[in-house]
Amino acid sequence: MSDQIKLIAERIRDLREISGLSTESLSKELGVSNELYQKYESGTVDIPVGFLYEIANRFNVELTAILTGEEPKLHNYALVRKDKGRLVERKKQYKYQSLAYNFVHKKAEPFLVTIEPKGEEEEIVLSSHPGQEFNYMVEGKLLLVIDGHEITLEEGDSLYFDSMHPHGMRALDEKPAKLLAIVMY
Repeated sequence: MSDQIKLIAERIRDLREISGLSTESLSKELGVSNELYQKYESGTVDIPVGFLYEIANRFNVELTAILTGEEPKLHNYALVRKDKGRLVERKKQYKYQSLAYNFVHKKAEPFLVTIEPKGEEEEIVLSSHPGQEFNYMVEGKLLLVIDGHEITLEEGDSLYFDSMHPHGMRALDEKPAKLLAIVMY
């Protein structure tokens, strides 16, 4: 796993330990098996963004603090210049740039997501998380699977969906795809 995932896992472990909770009690509270929770804390598996939101809410911290180790500080507005979003490495084929990482008490998490192409035969990994999501295609072509439905998105297309339904994506035409993803809770 990437160094960033290991750092995120360490922050999660620190939050749990500071609160005096066992992995068993926290995993039960969050509705995941203790075995899976321990894998998240070890940094040996990818940690779904929905789970990270649940951890942030559970410990009353900003998601940005878990992702980056820095507390957001801005209250009135947050300006992020082109290509200056905070890079969040989660999965090898996806590159996330947080576009509001420095704003306190966000009601939504905007990301610029770049999906690198991979083989057409490779399985699309699905995930789900609480809330809703809005995706706007900036460039390229993307196959998005939501709850078993396949949807092709091209530049200018948008999609709004309940993110509790399993979803995943793959860039098409052997080119990277880029989308604005706004996750709301």
